[in-house]
Amino acid sequence: MKKIILFLLFFTELLFAQIDKVEPPFWYAGMQNPELQIMFYGKNIAQNEVSVSNGIVIKGVQKTENPNYVFVTIDTKNCPAQEFVFSFSKNNKVVFTEKYSLKQRRENSALRKSYDATDMIYLIMSDRFANGNPNNDSDKSVTEKGNRNLPGGRHGGDIEGMINHLDYLKELGVTALWPTPLCEDNDKNYSYHTYGQSDVYKIDPRFGTNEEYVKLSSELHKRDMKLIMDYVTNHWGAEHWMIKDLPSYDWIHQFPGYSQSNYRMTTQYDINASEIDTKNCVDGWFVPSMPDLNQSNPLVLKYLTQNAIWWIEYADLDGFRVDTYSYNEKEGIAKWTKSITDEYPHFNIVGEVWMHDQAQISYWQKNSPIAKIQSYNSNLPSVMDFTLHDAIGNVFNEDTANWSDGMIKVYDNFVNDFLYENSNNIMTFVENHDTNRFNEIYKNDFNKYKMAMTLIATVRGIPQLYYGSEIGMNGDKGKGDAAIRQDFPGGWNGDSNNAFLTSGRTKEQAQFFDFTSKLFQWRKTNEAVHFGKMTHYIPENNVYVYFRYTENKTVMVVINNNTKTQTFKTKRFQERIQNFKVGKDVFTNTNFDLKNDITLEGKSVLVLELN
Repeated sequence: MKKIILFLLFFTELLFAQIDKVEPPFWYAGMQNPELQIMFYGKNIAQNEVSVSNGIVIKGVQKTENPNYVFVTIDTKNCPAQEFVFSFSKNNKVVFTEKYSLKQRRENSALRKSYDATDMIYLIMSDRFANGNPNNDSDKSVTEKGNRNLPGGRHGGDIEGMINHLDYLKELGVTALWPTPLCEDNDKNYSYHTYGQSDVYKIDPRFGTNEEYVKLSSELHKRDMKLIMDYVTNHWGAEHWMIKDLPSYDWIHQFPGYSQSNYRMTTQYDINASEIDTKNCVDGWFVPSMPDLNQSNPLVLKYLTQNAIWWIEYADLDGFRVDTYSYNEKEGIAKWTKSITDEYPHFNIVGEVWMHDQAQISYWQKNSPIAKIQSYNSNLPSVMDFTLHDAIGNVFNEDTANWSDGMIKVYDNFVNDFLYENSNNIMTFVENHDTNRFNEIYKNDFNKYKMAMTLIATVRGIPQLYYGSEIGMNGDKGKGDAAIRQDFPGGWNGDSNNAFLTSGRTKEQAQFFDFTSKLFQWRKTNEAVHFGKMTHYIPENNVYVYFRYTENKTVMVVINNNTKTQTFKTKRFQERIQNFKVGKDVFTNTNFDLKNDITLEGKSVLVLELN
């Protein structure tokens, strides 16, 4: 009887102490940082001791106050790709085992080339671009089901829809794709937004599968295009499985419980800021449904770092865009960023730093001369040019220039480029998924669209286009976020208007698309607007003139924001015109004699390649 009882006890332990999750699910041999932290999760798993086969060295085992977690750190230095076994024992008896794999990395994986100023990035609201597979619109494993009739619901856009239209994007001049987050978001509603993720190792089944995400990357690479992952370090969703069973109380920020961020990112470097204001900004939750992750907890930071690296290796990624970068605990996020760029020296990461002052934005860029004052370095290669976006949002309605209005706003934005460590590695944009639509602000005024797009295509930095801009899509943010995240026409079976096809576009859509495509196809080939130097001239009569140039190429850009035709003498620009005789308009192929005056119609642009 005693033997039977012992057997039953052993069988019960075997039954209830199995592993539910292992993260990362596998890893790669030959990483620069050989230390790998593996999280094992299962009912009362911490009651067991851990060992491993194949001579793998365990450097540490960490258990938290939650007995359902064990964090095991191993040393993979000089370990070839292989499979080995973890054993979980109690009272010197093996209760259960778990296989684990180190996989072979792609050749030259560490030296992968990322996106830079030669690229044009296309931002897609993933649920709203194209529904390639209507069968995955709803899934039994997630709460919210597809409902295209609900403005804020799941509409069915997915990875297959993106893949189906990569040739459209290539024709447009896109070289890098940035979809909004694709990992699972199991919120009861508004889950299409996907910034409140519930599993960061799993693609949301309504978007597709992990394998389909890898296929998207592969299909982009076949077309010499790049894939950028929208990564969220600051928070997860309240439905994340780990939030439901926290490894430790301090895995997230608690006050105790919930406190919302004050959103005052200036407290991160304000020498006069109070401690409570700083804490409420950094530790406060973005919204009630998004618990704030504690990057000062080493386990959390390691988890986030390894998850990011795992996706780079697994999906062969070309870069990150990081959401709400400046809300993170700044020392923690600097370590996270450095860990990734140490593994991948050429990997670009652009952080969302939504501020309205160049010095404050600069603070968050790697080697910032501003942050250096406080001995801080974010290690973040790229930031977003929100001040240029701010200027673009109203400048083209300012017909009469004065000391502070009109094109002087754009000029002044570049006056402050000395504040940035690397002004070439800044993302420029006229709108994104959180801002009002450019074509809504300017009522689909095509001339103003041309001026704005020409500007971001020809100044320093990396231009980013928001899906649908190229066909004149608009939408009033004042009516809710769904208005600026509408379905792309033609992305769903039965759409009456298919703007993906030349034959399906309206006259207005064709006008917008043809110009955008011509502009960004030209941009691909011109080194001067990639990394060339810039000389600009104080605007006169609301006309802004600037040059981008290298030793081999010079481009002259003229933006006439005046409603009236303007004629100007080229003599003023002689220092950059130098010995060039002719400027060829990249849009019309018309030649301009650079010795003569140039006349330009109101609200128009001129882009000249100098010969």
